[in-house]
Amino acid sequence: MSEVEDFLASTMPRQVEAEIAIHNGDPGPRSQLWSHREPVTLFGSQVSSNGWDEVRDTFHRLASRFANCASYEVELIAAGASGDLAYTVAYEHTTASVEGRPAAPYTLRVTHVYRREDGEWRIVHRHGDQLPDHGDRPELPEEDPERRAGAPPGAGAPRRAWAWAG
Repeated sequence: MSEVEDFLASTMPRQVEAEIAIHNGDPGPRSQLWSHREPVTLFGSQVSSNGWDEVRDTFHRLASRFANCASYEVELIAAGASGDLAYTVAYEHTTASVEGRPAAPYTLRVTHVYRREDGEWRIVHRHGDQLPDHGDRPELPEEDPERRAGAPPGAGAPRRAWAWAG
Protein backbone atom coordinates (compact mmCIF):
# COMPACT_ATOMS: atom_id res chain seq x y z
CA MET A 1 0.00 0.00 0.00
CA SER A 2 1.36 3.43 -0.94
CA GLU A 3 1.82 6.23 1.58
CA VAL A 4 -1.24 8.03 0.19
CA GLU A 5 -3.38 4.88 0.21
CA ASP A 6 -2.35 4.13 3.81
CA PHE A 7 -3.17 7.71 4.83
CA LEU A 8 -6.60 7.58 3.16
CA ALA A 9 -7.46 4.15 4.56
CA SER A 10 -6.66 5.24 8.11
CA THR A 11 -8.18 8.72 7.91
CA MET A 12 -11.24 8.85 5.66
CA PRO A 13 -13.53 6.39 7.51
CA ARG A 14 -12.95 8.28 10.79
CA GLN A 15 -13.47 11.62 9.08
CA VAL A 16 -16.77 10.47 7.52
CA GLU A 17 -17.96 9.30 10.96
CA ALA A 18 -16.95 12.66 12.48
CA GLU A 19 -18.77 14.66 9.81
CA ILE A 20 -21.93 12.58 10.17
CA ALA A 21 -21.78 13.15 13.94
CA ILE A 22 -21.42 16.94 13.68
CA HIS A 23 -24.30 17.03 11.17
CA ASN A 24 -26.36 15.19 13.81
CA GLY A 25 -25.44 17.76 16.47
CA ASP A 26 -22.44 16.00 18.08
CA PRO A 27 -19.09 17.86 17.81
CA GLY A 28 -17.15 15.23 19.80
CA PRO A 29 -15.85 12.96 17.02
CA ARG A 30 -14.76 15.93 14.89
CA SER A 31 -12.96 17.48 17.87
CA GLN A 32 -11.17 14.18 18.51
CA LEU A 33 -10.01 13.99 14.88
CA TRP A 34 -8.44 17.45 14.96
CA SER A 35 -5.06 18.37 16.41
CA HIS A 36 -5.11 20.22 19.71
CA ARG A 37 -1.54 21.43 19.07
CA GLU A 38 -0.92 24.81 17.46
CA PRO A 39 -1.08 25.92 14.76
CA VAL A 40 -4.68 24.92 13.99
CA THR A 41 -6.87 26.94 11.60
CA LEU A 42 -10.38 26.83 10.17
CA PHE A 43 -11.55 28.82 7.16
CA GLY A 44 -15.16 27.75 7.10
CA SER A 45 -17.86 28.60 4.61
CA GLN A 46 -19.56 30.74 7.28
CA VAL A 47 -16.95 31.37 10.00
CA SER A 48 -13.17 31.22 10.48
CA SER A 49 -11.19 30.36 13.61
CA ASN A 50 -7.54 30.40 14.63
CA GLY A 51 -6.13 28.28 17.45
CA TRP A 52 -7.55 25.13 19.02
CA ASP A 53 -9.72 26.92 21.61
CA GLU A 54 -11.48 28.98 18.91
CA VAL A 55 -11.78 26.00 16.55
CA ARG A 56 -13.28 23.80 19.30
CA ASP A 57 -15.80 26.52 20.20
CA THR A 58 -16.74 26.90 16.52
CA PHE A 59 -17.38 23.15 16.27
CA HIS A 60 -19.74 23.32 19.26
CA ARG A 61 -21.65 26.26 17.73
CA LEU A 62 -21.86 24.52 14.33
CA ALA A 63 -23.08 21.25 15.86
CA SER A 64 -25.88 23.08 17.65
CA ARG A 65 -27.20 24.25 14.23
CA PHE A 66 -27.30 20.76 12.62
CA ALA A 67 -29.64 17.78 13.00
CA ASN A 68 -31.03 14.81 11.10
CA CYS A 69 -28.12 14.02 8.77
CA ALA A 70 -29.77 11.93 6.06
CA SER A 71 -26.66 11.46 3.91
CA TYR A 72 -23.02 12.48 3.69
CA GLU A 73 -20.52 11.74 0.93
CA VAL A 74 -16.92 12.81 0.36
CA GLU A 75 -16.01 13.01 -3.31
CA LEU A 76 -12.22 12.98 -3.22
CA ILE A 77 -10.59 14.97 -6.02
CA ALA A 78 -6.94 14.83 -4.92
CA ALA A 79 -4.83 13.63 -1.99
CA GLY A 80 -1.20 13.50 -1.05
CA ALA A 81 0.94 12.36 1.86
CA SER A 82 4.63 12.76 2.53
CA GLY A 83 6.31 12.19 5.87
CA ASP A 84 4.16 13.71 8.59
CA LEU A 85 2.03 15.99 6.36
CA ALA A 86 -0.91 15.17 4.10
CA TYR A 87 -3.81 16.88 2.35
CA THR A 88 -7.16 16.16 0.71
CA VAL A 89 -9.21 18.18 -1.76
CA ALA A 90 -12.84 17.13 -2.08
CA TYR A 91 -16.50 17.94 -2.45
CA GLU A 92 -18.64 17.20 0.60
CA HIS A 93 -22.24 16.35 -0.34
CA THR A 94 -24.51 16.57 2.71
CA THR A 95 -28.22 16.34 3.38
CA ALA A 96 -29.09 17.60 6.87
CA SER A 97 -31.38 19.93 8.76
CA VAL A 98 -29.85 23.36 9.46
CA GLU A 99 -31.33 25.55 12.20
CA GLY A 100 -34.53 23.52 12.40
CA ARG A 101 -35.39 23.69 8.70
CA PRO A 102 -36.29 20.50 6.82
CA ALA A 103 -33.24 18.47 5.74
CA ALA A 104 -31.90 19.73 2.42
CA PRO A 105 -28.86 18.85 0.32
CA TYR A 106 -25.84 21.12 -0.06
CA THR A 107 -22.28 20.77 -1.31
CA LEU A 108 -19.06 22.33 -0.04
CA ARG A 109 -15.63 22.42 -1.66
CA VAL A 110 -13.11 21.50 1.02
CA THR A 111 -9.38 21.25 1.52
CA HIS A 112 -7.91 19.63 4.62
CA VAL A 113 -4.31 19.63 5.81
CA TYR A 114 -3.25 16.84 8.20
CA ARG A 115 -0.26 16.39 10.48
CA ARG A 116 0.84 13.04 11.90
CA GLU A 117 1.07 13.32 15.68
CA ASP A 118 2.18 10.39 17.81
CA GLY A 119 1.53 8.05 14.88
CA GLU A 120 -2.02 9.28 14.16
CA TRP A 121 -3.22 11.66 11.45
CA ARG A 122 -4.86 14.83 12.81
CA ILE A 123 -6.50 17.67 10.89
CA VAL A 124 -4.70 21.00 11.36
CA HIS A 125 -6.50 23.10 8.74
CA ARG A 126 -9.82 23.09 6.90
CA HIS A 127 -10.92 25.46 4.18
CA GLY A 128 -14.50 24.96 3.06
CA ASP A 129 -16.68 27.08 0.83
CA GLN A 130 -19.91 26.87 -1.09
CA LEU A 131 -20.01 26.17 -4.79
CA PRO A 132 -20.14 29.24 -7.04
CA ASP A 133 -23.60 30.65 -7.68
CA HIS A 134 -23.61 29.41 -11.26
CA GLY A 135 -24.63 25.97 -10.00
CA ASP A 136 -22.98 22.61 -10.44
CA ARG A 137 -19.26 22.32 -10.94
CA PRO A 138 -18.10 21.68 -14.49
CA GLU A 139 -17.43 18.09 -15.43
CA LEU A 140 -13.77 17.17 -15.69
CA PRO A 141 -12.52 15.90 -19.05
CA GLU A 142 -11.86 12.19 -19.39
CA GLU A 143 -8.46 11.19 -18.07
CA ASP A 144 -5.70 10.63 -20.62
CA PRO A 145 -4.30 7.13 -19.90
CA GLU A 146 -0.94 8.02 -21.50
CA ARG A 147 -0.50 11.00 -19.17
CA ARG A 148 -1.26 8.82 -16.19
CA ALA A 149 1.15 6.04 -17.20
CA GLY A 150 4.26 8.09 -16.35
CA ALA A 151 2.75 10.11 -13.52
CA PRO A 152 3.80 9.79 -9.90
CA PRO A 153 1.55 7.72 -7.59
CA GLY A 154 -1.76 9.43 -7.02
CA ALA A 155 -1.44 11.87 -9.91
CA GLY A 156 -4.49 11.82 -12.11
CA ALA A 157 -6.03 9.17 -9.89
CA PRO A 158 -9.72 8.52 -10.42
CA ARG A 159 -12.18 10.09 -8.02
CA ARG A 160 -13.04 8.10 -4.90
CA ALA A 161 -16.05 8.46 -2.69
CA TRP A 162 -16.86 7.60 0.90
CA ALA A 163 -20.57 7.70 1.50
CA TRP A 164 -23.24 7.10 4.09
CA ALA A 165 -27.01 7.37 3.83
CA GLY A 166 -29.26 7.11 6.85
